[in-house]
Amino acid sequence: MIHYRTDSEIELLRKAALLVGKTLGEVGKHIRPGIRTIELDKIAEEFIRDHGAIPAFKGYEGFPGSLCISVNDAVVHGIPGNYELRDGDIVSVDCGTILDGYVGDSAYTFTVGEVSEEIKLFLQRSKESLYKGIEQAVSGNRIGDIGYAIQSYVEQFGYGVVRELVGHGVGRKMHEDPQVPNYGKRGTGTKLSEGIVIAIEPMITFGKNDIIQERDGWTIKTKDRKPAAHFEHDVAVRNGKAEILSSFEWIEGNQ
Repeated sequence: MIHYRTDSEIELLRKAALLVGKTLGEVGKHIRPGIRTIELDKIAEEFIRDHGAIPAFKGYEGFPGSLCISVNDAVVHGIPGNYELRDGDIVSVDCGTILDGYVGDSAYTFTVGEVSEEIKLFLQRSKESLYKGIEQAVSGNRIGDIGYAIQSYVEQFGYGVVRELVGHGVGRKMHEDPQVPNYGKRGTGTKLSEGIVIAIEPMITFGKNDIIQERDGWTIKTKDRKPAAHFEHDVAVRNGKAEILSSFEWIEGNQ
């Protein structure tokens, strides 16, 4: 069932999404060689609760963390732990909040210390693919238009698009209809209408798109062990131009 949100509901979703952006910005200040991922998780949980919200991920289907922290070849769903970030790592941080009964959900892939130029370019293009997808999230288009825009953009550079994991509707629950794949054919899938709110989240691989699940039951890694990137925004479908509800300004203002 697809929900069509009122303007007042979209404002509540925006507040939750902006808190995610602020949390990711706070986490980003602490990303450096030597910090353990569990420490980043504690920073995020405290920040979220201090702002009157609840970490949406904590306890979700048994997930133990407030953040999903996925390093290098981990695509998504990495569990925060004792791993110490190292110079040259890339780390995807996915965060969710529940504020006044509505969910915010956004992700960003950070660099740790100095990374190679080809990895910087990979991250830049992966983030650009998110905005290519967002451009298609307008009333009258279809879900396949979003996936096609993302897929066609990154595959021209030889990157892969994960098939098994997708974006989703977001509202009072973290995962709602419709599903939003990062690949697809133009003009196919659910028709988009004003008031639908979705999380668009390209999961892009530096090599092949095959993935495996680790024994922890959560962490998804690339099968070829090459790096992966993950960027995510919450977006309201509008007539003419999509409206981005989340923000990277607190992250990128700190870099």
